[in-house]
Amino acid sequence: MEQYLIYNQLSYPIISVLLLLPLAGALVGLLFKSDKAQLLWGFAVTVATALASLPLFTQFDRSTAQYQFVELRNWLPALGLDYVVGVDGISVLLVLLTTFVMPLCVLCSWSYIKERMREFIFVLLVIETAMIGVFVSLNTLLFFLFWEAMLIPMYLMIAIWGGPRKDYASIKYFLYTFAGSIFFLASIIALYVQTGSFFIPELMDHNFAFGFQAWIFLGCTLAFAVKVPMFPLHTWLPAAHVEAPTAGSVILASIMLKLGGYGFLRFCLPIAPEATWYFMPWLIGLSLVSIIVGGYLALGQSDIKKLIAYSSVGHMGFVTLGIFLLNAQGIKGAMLQMINHGITTGALFILIGIIYERTHSREMSVNRALGAMMPLFVLFLGIFSLSSFGFPGTNSFVSEFLVLLAAFSKYPLVGALAIVGAILAAAYMLRLLQSMVWADSDGHGHHDDDHGDDHGHVLKDLNAREIGTLSFLTIFVFWIGFYPTPLLDVMDVSVTHLLDQIETGMNAGGKEGLIYTLTDWSNKVVNIFTTTTPPAANF
Repeated sequence: MEQYLIYNQLSYPIISVLLLLPLAGALVGLLFKSDKAQLLWGFAVTVATALASLPLFTQFDRSTAQYQFVELRNWLPALGLDYVVGVDGISVLLVLLTTFVMPLCVLCSWSYIKERMREFIFVLLVIETAMIGVFVSLNTLLFFLFWEAMLIPMYLMIAIWGGPRKDYASIKYFLYTFAGSIFFLASIIALYVQTGSFFIPELMDHNFAFGFQAWIFLGCTLAFAVKVPMFPLHTWLPAAHVEAPTAGSVILASIMLKLGGYGFLRFCLPIAPEATWYFMPWLIGLSLVSIIVGGYLALGQSDIKKLIAYSSVGHMGFVTLGIFLLNAQGIKGAMLQMINHGITTGALFILIGIIYERTHSREMSVNRALGAMMPLFVLFLGIFSLSSFGFPGTNSFVSEFLVLLAAFSKYPLVGALAIVGAILAAAYMLRLLQSMVWADSDGHGHHDDDHGDDHGHVLKDLNAREIGTLSFLTIFVFWIGFYPTPLLDVMDVSVTHLLDQIETGMNAGGKEGLIYTLTDWSNKVVNIFTTTTPPAANF
């Protein structure tokens, strides 16, 4: 175990602090009575957690693939079950994304949530602990406990503070996610029975038989594909996004969808490398379908929130495509796309919440010609819309470019098909901008009487709180767009190590028979997968 770990190099247990701060804050927050005090407390706790997480980036050793800031304590010694947490270059950026998005979730709820504020802040902080826990767990059972701990709070957030169809959306979210989790738990149990270990790095180094790998891969993939979500397991997402409050949509889009991509990188690729190669054509095919179908469905939406929800299916398709191209550029692009999608789509959902508070509608036909009335709103909408379809100079361009570069370098037709998704993204985002910014208007946005502001006057532009929230995210749009090197440096060694693990696993298994099967399957799915080059040569 020791060879995988660098024990916490700080004078305090930073990861445990990050896990306990939101949880303790949730409990203490129950003592506050006024809504204002609840909001201030929730914001203070999430900001404190974000600041406490900064040493994970500033003190992170970029020269090693070992897990860092590790804490190891006995939990259930009889089962060999330890509390072991740490981060590497794959997980550390996702932890930081989580801690820095959560204060924005409090800010965008400031005037949106109008009832049961105490319970809302409690649920928000509990979700934060659970999400951080997933990204830092190095024990499969601990990972699963945090994975499941997110389910009930998010269900409650949709069911209590959601829209008119909140019951339908919350139950659908719960059933899809819970069903996937059952297969994931079965895979964890099978791994323990086979090895007697819950320790994730040890499982990565274990050479499992191909048949066993295939079952583990399928069990984990079902859970992670639901969470991403991949076609055809994506139908819960638009319902959940549309009915969830703004903070719920931001959490889903910015963080929770990334748990599926992270699961593929942490479990499927290193633990089941032969099965990964065997099923790779299907996963690439489903990723392409997700990219194109997500974009096509987004293009036909009149509800702004549903449009952005379907766009997430397409954008996350680039994540899974990059992962299953199984080369360094693809995986780095996928990881950066997870970060960028969290920034950009989270901002778009905040913007949708802002306009919904003013017009009480998410329909494009109601929210028209806002340029004259809300110039600051339109400015931010333009920035994040351009980022969403990967305009050069924005953050999403870098990640999508890396994924497309990886695709064209291995399978040109895959890259060509993925380009279709990028074109669709430009089409639906420009359609959204055209409708909301430049459509004809009488100066009141064509609102019905109950769709204007409180006095039926011209809509008010962004306030200081909203400007601050969106400006913070805008910084990252252009910083990553023009200078992504610091983020790529953090993940570089860990990605190289992951690819080495896959190659080692392939060399230890029945590679020749697998290559034949890969080629055979590939010819039936799409004619580009006809290479007979040994897998090791593709790294």
